[in-house]
Amino acid sequence: MKIGLIGATGLVGGVMLNVLEKYNFNDCELYPAASDKSVGKELFFNRKKYRLQSVNEVIDVRPDIVFFFAGSNVSLQYAPLFAEKGCFVIDNSSAWRMYKHIPLVVPEINADVLKYSDKIIANPNCSTIGLVMALAPLHKAFKIKRVVVSTYQSVTGTGIKGINQLMNERKGIEGEKAYPHPIDMNIIPHGGDFDANGYTAEETKLINETRKILNDNNIQLTATIVRVPVTGGHSESVNIEFEQEYILEDIYKLLNNMPGIVIEDNPSANLYPMPCTAEGKDEVFVGRIRRDFSLKNGLNMWIVSDNLRKGAATNAVQIAQYIIQQKWVM
Repeated sequence: MKIGLIGATGLVGGVMLNVLEKYNFNDCELYPAASDKSVGKELFFNRKKYRLQSVNEVIDVRPDIVFFFAGSNVSLQYAPLFAEKGCFVIDNSSAWRMYKHIPLVVPEINADVLKYSDKIIANPNCSTIGLVMALAPLHKAFKIKRVVVSTYQSVTGTGIKGINQLMNERKGIEGEKAYPHPIDMNIIPHGGDFDANGYTAEETKLINETRKILNDNNIQLTATIVRVPVTGGHSESVNIEFEQEYILEDIYKLLNNMPGIVIEDNPSANLYPMPCTAEGKDEVFVGRIRRDFSLKNGLNMWIVSDNLRKGAATNAVQIAQYIIQQKWVM
C-alpha cells in the first residue's frame, strides 16, 4: 500500500509518523512531501529512510491514501488533483469540512457516512473531535437541546510557532510571535480571525462542525475559544441541556461504553482529566461529570484530549483504517 503524507515536517506530520507506526502501517510504502525548501531532505519511518518529495512527485505515484497536514491553501490546490487520480484524501485542514458533499468524519460516530466514491474526506477541528466524542452517545439517548462550551487550548494547536513563543517568553528570549499578546503567564480569548458578530473562526468551526457530525442542525451551541500556556492537549468546559430527563448513572454508563472515551472522575482522589496526563494518548478523557441544578435536564462535564493525536493524526489514521477495512484499497 502506498501512503502519501503532505506536510510531513510539520508538528502534526511528525506525530503522524508515530501514529502510523502504532497502528501497524508498517508494511506500507511512505511518500512524504514538504515545502520546496525541504525537498530532498530525509526522514525516518519504521526504521527506513525516506526522501522528502514535492507534492507533484507524490501525485505521480498515485498513493492509495494521502494525508494532508499542510494547511487549507495546499489542500484546496492539491486535494482535487489526488482525488482525480483515484486516491483517498484525508484532509486535516478546514478547507473542505463544511462542503455538503464532503464527509466530516469521527469514525467512532459516523464512519457509516463514508462511500467508496468519497475521495476527499475531512478531518474535523481538534476541539470538535473531543467534544463530539462525548456528546454523541448522550445526544442519541437524551437529545441535546443546547451546549455551552469554553475551550482551554494548548499552544500546540498553533504549531511549532506557538510552542516557540511560549518557551521563548519563559526564557526571556525575543522571537517570532504566534499570538498578538504574551502567552506565558497569560490566557488569550482568541482563536482565528474575528467576524462581524464578534466570534472567532475557531468558535464558528466548533459550532458548525458539531452540528454536521451529529447530523442535527437544531442543536443550539455557543462557544468561547481560549488559548492557555500549556502543551499536551485541549481542554473543554461543557454545559449541556437535554430535551429528555436523565439519571447520572446512565451518563456514566453511556460514556463508559463509547469507544475511545475514558472516564477520569473521582473528586475525592483529585482525579480528573488534565493536559499533562492526556499528552501522547489517543483517548478522549471525561471528568467532573455532574448535574447542573440551575436548569432542567442540565449537565456539566470536563473534556481533555491530545489535540495532535485524537484531535488530528489519530483520527485521520482511524479513517484510513476504516477505508482499508471496507477493502476499498488493498
